[in-house]
Amino acid sequence: MRSPRDCALESERHPQLPAGTDERVSGYGVMGQPFASGHVLGLRRWTASSVGEQFTSIWHRDPDDNWHFYESAQPEFACSRWFGHGVQESTVVDIDVTWEGSHLLRVTSPPLVDWTLTLASSPMTRVMSAVARPLPLAAWRSPALLRAMGTVASSTLGVGKVGMTGLTANGLPFDANPQRIWRVVDATAQIQGQDAGPPAPLPEQARLGDFWIPQHGVFAMGRVFIGA
Repeated sequence: MRSPRDCALESERHPQLPAGTDERVSGYGVMGQPFASGHVLGLRRWTASSVGEQFTSIWHRDPDDNWHFYESAQPEFACSRWFGHGVQESTVVDIDVTWEGSHLLRVTSPPLVDWTLTLASSPMTRVMSAVARPLPLAAWRSPALLRAMGTVASSTLGVGKVGMTGLTANGLPFDANPQRIWRVVDATAQIQGQDAGPPAPLPEQARLGDFWIPQHGVFAMGRVFIGA
Protein backbone atom coordinates (compact mmCIF):
# COMPACT_ATOMS: atom_id res chain seq x y z
CA MET A 1 0.00 0.00 0.00
CA ARG A 2 1.31 3.45 -0.87
CA SER A 3 2.40 5.65 2.01
CA PRO A 4 0.48 8.81 2.93
CA ARG A 5 3.51 10.87 1.92
CA ASP A 6 3.57 9.30 -1.56
CA CYS A 7 -0.16 9.92 -2.02
CA ALA A 8 0.09 13.52 -0.79
CA LEU A 9 3.07 14.33 -2.99
CA GLU A 10 1.28 12.82 -5.99
CA SER A 11 -1.62 15.18 -5.25
CA GLU A 12 0.84 18.09 -5.13
CA ARG A 13 2.42 17.15 -8.45
CA HIS A 14 -0.79 16.25 -10.25
CA PRO A 15 -3.79 17.94 -8.60
CA GLN A 16 -7.10 16.64 -9.87
CA LEU A 17 -10.39 18.47 -9.59
CA PRO A 18 -13.44 16.25 -10.07
CA ALA A 19 -16.03 17.13 -12.68
CA GLY A 20 -19.14 18.95 -11.54
CA THR A 21 -20.98 22.24 -11.31
CA ASP A 22 -20.76 22.59 -7.52
CA GLU A 23 -17.80 24.27 -5.87
CA ARG A 24 -15.15 21.60 -5.38
CA VAL A 25 -11.81 21.02 -3.67
CA SER A 26 -9.48 18.04 -3.62
CA GLY A 27 -6.27 17.12 -1.85
CA TYR A 28 -5.57 15.86 1.66
CA GLY A 29 -5.73 16.75 5.31
CA VAL A 30 -6.24 15.84 8.93
CA MET A 31 -9.97 15.77 9.58
CA GLY A 32 -9.32 16.67 13.19
CA GLN A 33 -7.07 15.96 16.15
CA PRO A 34 -8.28 16.67 19.70
CA PHE A 35 -5.87 17.06 22.60
CA ALA A 36 -6.21 16.54 26.35
CA SER A 37 -5.96 20.31 26.90
CA GLY A 38 -9.22 20.81 24.98
CA HIS A 39 -7.49 22.22 21.91
CA VAL A 40 -8.41 20.77 18.51
CA LEU A 41 -6.42 21.07 15.29
CA GLY A 42 -7.36 20.20 11.73
CA LEU A 43 -5.56 20.53 8.40
CA ARG A 44 -6.95 21.07 4.92
CA ARG A 45 -4.40 21.05 2.11
CA TRP A 46 -6.49 21.49 -1.02
CA THR A 47 -4.18 21.12 -4.01
CA ALA A 48 -7.04 21.88 -6.42
CA SER A 49 -9.97 24.26 -5.96
CA SER A 50 -12.75 25.38 -8.29
CA VAL A 51 -12.90 28.85 -6.67
CA GLY A 52 -9.23 29.86 -6.92
CA GLU A 53 -5.68 28.71 -6.37
CA GLN A 54 -4.69 25.80 -4.15
CA PHE A 55 -4.56 26.67 -0.46
CA THR A 56 -3.83 25.37 3.03
CA SER A 57 -6.01 25.90 6.08
CA ILE A 58 -5.35 25.07 9.74
CA TRP A 59 -8.51 24.71 11.79
CA HIS A 60 -8.07 25.48 15.50
CA ARG A 61 -10.64 25.21 18.26
CA ASP A 62 -9.50 26.44 21.66
CA PRO A 63 -10.68 24.97 25.01
CA ASP A 64 -13.36 27.67 25.26
CA ASP A 65 -14.95 26.41 22.01
CA ASN A 66 -13.76 29.36 19.92
CA TRP A 67 -12.77 28.50 16.36
CA HIS A 68 -9.90 30.12 14.46
CA PHE A 69 -8.91 29.48 10.85
CA TYR A 70 -5.33 30.15 9.77
CA GLU A 71 -5.31 30.17 5.97
CA SER A 72 -2.83 30.70 3.16
CA ALA A 73 -5.44 32.43 0.98
CA GLN A 74 -7.97 35.19 1.53
CA PRO A 75 -11.07 33.92 3.39
CA GLU A 76 -13.33 34.19 0.33
CA PHE A 77 -11.08 31.67 -1.47
CA ALA A 78 -10.40 29.30 1.45
CA CYS A 79 -12.31 27.25 4.04
CA SER A 80 -13.87 30.38 5.54
CA ARG A 81 -15.88 30.64 2.33
CA TRP A 82 -17.93 27.63 3.50
CA PHE A 83 -17.40 27.40 7.27
CA GLY A 84 -16.62 30.99 8.27
CA HIS A 85 -19.98 31.62 9.99
CA GLY A 86 -18.91 29.19 12.73
CA VAL A 87 -15.48 30.77 13.18
CA GLN A 88 -14.57 33.65 15.47
CA GLU A 89 -11.48 34.67 13.49
CA SER A 90 -9.89 33.98 10.09
CA THR A 91 -6.27 35.01 9.59
CA VAL A 92 -4.16 34.87 6.43
CA VAL A 93 -0.74 33.42 7.29
CA ASP A 94 2.11 31.44 5.79
CA ILE A 95 1.74 27.70 6.41
CA ASP A 96 4.37 25.05 5.78
CA VAL A 97 3.43 21.39 5.28
CA THR A 98 6.51 19.13 5.38
CA TRP A 99 6.83 15.36 5.16
CA GLU A 100 9.68 14.33 7.46
CA GLY A 101 9.13 10.65 6.71
CA SER A 102 6.77 8.37 4.82
CA HIS A 103 4.31 8.52 7.74
CA LEU A 104 5.55 11.62 9.59
CA LEU A 105 3.97 15.01 8.85
CA ARG A 106 4.83 18.41 10.29
CA VAL A 107 2.60 21.47 9.93
CA THR A 108 3.95 24.86 11.00
CA SER A 109 2.79 28.45 10.98
CA PRO A 110 5.11 30.34 13.37
CA PRO A 111 4.35 31.52 15.97
CA LEU A 112 0.80 30.13 15.88
CA VAL A 113 1.15 26.39 15.35
CA ASP A 114 3.90 23.75 15.32
CA TRP A 115 2.24 20.36 14.91
CA THR A 116 3.79 16.95 14.22
CA LEU A 117 1.79 13.81 13.41
CA THR A 118 2.65 10.14 13.02
CA LEU A 119 0.31 8.21 10.72
CA ALA A 120 -0.35 4.48 10.36
CA SER A 121 -2.75 2.18 8.59
CA SER A 122 -4.84 -0.43 10.36
CA PRO A 123 -6.79 -3.42 9.05
CA MET A 124 -9.96 -1.32 9.06
CA THR A 125 -8.46 1.75 7.34
CA ARG A 126 -7.02 -0.54 4.66
CA VAL A 127 -10.42 -2.16 4.09
CA MET A 128 -12.23 1.18 3.97
CA SER A 129 -9.67 2.67 1.58
CA ALA A 130 -9.88 -0.38 -0.70
CA VAL A 131 -13.69 -0.12 -0.79
CA ALA A 132 -13.72 3.65 -1.30
CA ARG A 133 -11.22 4.09 -4.12
CA PRO A 134 -13.11 2.30 -6.93
CA LEU A 135 -16.52 3.84 -6.14
CA PRO A 136 -17.94 5.79 -9.12
CA LEU A 137 -18.61 9.49 -8.79
CA ALA A 138 -22.38 8.92 -8.77
CA ALA A 139 -22.05 6.81 -5.63
CA TRP A 140 -19.99 9.51 -3.91
CA ARG A 141 -22.77 12.04 -4.59
CA SER A 142 -25.50 9.85 -3.05
CA PRO A 143 -26.55 11.28 0.35
CA ALA A 144 -27.98 7.92 1.40
CA LEU A 145 -24.71 6.12 0.66
CA LEU A 146 -22.63 8.82 2.35
CA ARG A 147 -24.79 8.62 5.47
CA ALA A 148 -24.37 4.84 5.50
CA MET A 149 -20.61 5.16 5.05
CA GLY A 150 -20.49 7.67 7.90
CA THR A 151 -22.33 5.24 10.18
CA VAL A 152 -19.91 2.43 9.29
CA ALA A 153 -16.88 4.67 9.81
CA SER A 154 -18.21 5.79 13.18
CA SER A 155 -18.75 2.25 14.44
CA THR A 156 -15.57 0.69 13.06
CA LEU A 157 -12.99 3.44 13.56
CA GLY A 158 -14.08 4.49 17.05
CA VAL A 159 -13.84 8.21 16.26
CA GLY A 160 -17.31 9.31 17.34
CA LYS A 161 -19.97 10.58 14.95
CA VAL A 162 -18.89 10.94 11.32
CA GLY A 163 -20.75 13.33 9.01
CA MET A 164 -19.90 12.88 5.33
CA THR A 165 -22.89 14.83 4.04
CA GLY A 166 -24.91 17.70 5.47
CA LEU A 167 -24.63 21.47 5.79
CA THR A 168 -21.53 23.58 6.32
CA ALA A 169 -21.47 26.25 9.04
CA ASN A 170 -22.56 28.70 6.30
CA GLY A 171 -25.63 26.58 5.53
CA LEU A 172 -24.36 25.11 2.26
CA PRO A 173 -24.78 21.41 1.43
CA PHE A 174 -21.56 19.39 1.31
CA ASP A 175 -20.51 15.88 0.29
CA ALA A 176 -17.16 14.72 1.67
CA ASN A 177 -15.36 11.93 -0.22
CA PRO A 178 -12.48 10.42 1.81
CA GLN A 179 -10.90 7.98 -0.66
CA ARG A 180 -7.87 6.88 1.38
CA ILE A 181 -7.53 7.11 5.15
CA TRP A 182 -4.92 6.55 7.84
CA ARG A 183 -5.06 6.86 11.62
CA VAL A 184 -3.05 9.44 13.53
CA VAL A 185 -1.26 7.29 16.11
CA ASP A 186 0.74 10.08 17.75
CA ALA A 187 0.67 13.86 17.70
CA THR A 188 2.38 16.75 19.45
CA ALA A 189 1.57 20.43 19.08
CA GLN A 190 2.61 23.82 20.28
CA ILE A 191 -0.25 26.31 19.89
CA GLN A 192 0.77 29.93 20.32
CA GLY A 193 3.77 28.69 22.29
CA GLN A 194 1.79 26.43 24.64
CA ASP A 195 1.96 22.64 24.71
CA ALA A 196 -1.41 21.18 23.66
CA GLY A 197 -0.79 18.03 25.69
CA PRO A 198 -1.26 14.43 24.57
CA PRO A 199 -3.90 13.40 22.03
CA ALA A 200 -7.19 12.58 23.74
CA PRO A 201 -10.91 12.58 22.89
CA LEU A 202 -12.99 15.51 24.06
CA PRO A 203 -15.71 15.20 26.73
CA GLU A 204 -18.12 16.44 24.04
CA GLN A 205 -17.36 15.89 20.35
CA ALA A 206 -16.64 19.12 18.44
CA ARG A 207 -18.35 20.07 15.19
CA LEU A 208 -18.67 22.84 12.63
CA GLY A 209 -22.05 22.71 10.96
CA ASP A 210 -22.73 19.06 10.20
CA PHE A 211 -19.03 18.26 9.98
CA TRP A 212 -18.07 16.37 13.13
CA ILE A 213 -14.43 16.51 14.26
CA PRO A 214 -13.16 12.94 14.84
CA GLN A 215 -12.43 12.05 18.46
CA HIS A 216 -9.18 10.46 17.30
CA GLY A 217 -6.97 11.82 14.54
CA VAL A 218 -7.73 10.77 10.97
CA PHE A 219 -5.69 11.68 7.88
CA ALA A 220 -7.47 11.44 4.53
CA MET A 221 -6.92 11.88 0.82
CA GLY A 222 -10.07 12.98 -0.94
CA ARG A 223 -12.34 15.76 -2.11
CA VAL A 224 -15.38 17.78 -1.07
CA PHE A 225 -18.31 19.08 -3.10
CA ILE A 226 -20.09 22.19 -1.79
CA GLY A 227 -23.40 23.19 -3.32
CA ALA A 228 -24.87 26.67 -3.64
